[in-house]
Amino acid sequence: MYSLLRNCLFRLDPEIAHELSLDWLSAAERLRLLPLFAPKIPANPVEVMGLTFANPVGLAAGLDKNGDHFNALGALGFGFIEIGTVTPLPQAGNPLPRLFRLPEQQAIINRMGFNNKGMHHLLAQVQSARRYQGVLGINIGKNKQTPDDLALQDYLLGLRAVYAHAHYITINISSPNTPGLRNLQFGETLRQLLAGVKAEQQALAAQLGLYVPIAVKIAPDMTDEELTETAQTVLDSGLDAIIATNTTISREGVEGLKHGDEMGGLSGAPVRAKSTHAIGILAGHLRGRLPIIGVGGILTGEDASEKIRAGASLVQIYSGFLYRGPTLIEEAARAIALAASEPPAGG
Repeated sequence: MYSLLRNCLFRLDPEIAHELSLDWLSAAERLRLLPLFAPKIPANPVEVMGLTFANPVGLAAGLDKNGDHFNALGALGFGFIEIGTVTPLPQAGNPLPRLFRLPEQQAIINRMGFNNKGMHHLLAQVQSARRYQGVLGINIGKNKQTPDDLALQDYLLGLRAVYAHAHYITINISSPNTPGLRNLQFGETLRQLLAGVKAEQQALAAQLGLYVPIAVKIAPDMTDEELTETAQTVLDSGLDAIIATNTTISREGVEGLKHGDEMGGLSGAPVRAKSTHAIGILAGHLRGRLPIIGVGGILTGEDASEKIRAGASLVQIYSGFLYRGPTLIEEAARAIALAASEPPAGG
């Protein structure tokens, strides 16, 4: 059924199809129709960052930037939903067109540029008629016009705004579509940014009597040495998790395809191996001292369990969800549960 719907949607402009499908999904949820179609997700609760996730398969940020549809998306059986990226002020994002499908490789290129309606809109959505009972993450970023040396100010504004309304918060410093953003991932710049974020987290926790964990989302385009250094910096900062990874600026696997040379971040199947490799490097250095949320190129249940075997505690899907639909949630959850029940090799 989803394949038929997808074929119709793929005849439309990608952004129009995106908005239409989310609007239909939300309408179905309000009419209580989704239970008729939602997959049956096996119970497999996991504890990560001090939170209990009903299952380890989540939705990555970017699909529901404004928090308009998380109730409906959550009703499909995700163990957690991450909304955003949201910036302190609304912004239109990059000029159209900025979203491209590459169906031959089950991939997407986007250069959206943090288009969103701003903090006030997202918070109004989260605070009104919240029916989703699962774990809700909020992904925050900086506005395009904010200079890199003032980026911390935007992240602190975001942190203060969403802190009491999220189960966890993600600091997005790895989108390739905001100029200079990825420079925040390295060296002393990263240390100072995370120190400021951690200090604010501690102040808010004391003020509100509520500890909300914070994850840092990184890019897949780092060397192994850079990944190790970044992992150590996040660990030293006292923050709570790493999300690996965002989209890639590489075009490996899509050379010569229609839209393959478009500017922006590449997601979907071509980023799978790069993301899994990054998870393995991070896990090898962290040795369980900090959880990893694995995302990038999950199109099958085996892709999801591969991320767990590489060292992730949770996974998130995005492009795979657009290509495979809700079936992928069930398939990934079952594959991870099955992998967890199998004895280790040689056991």
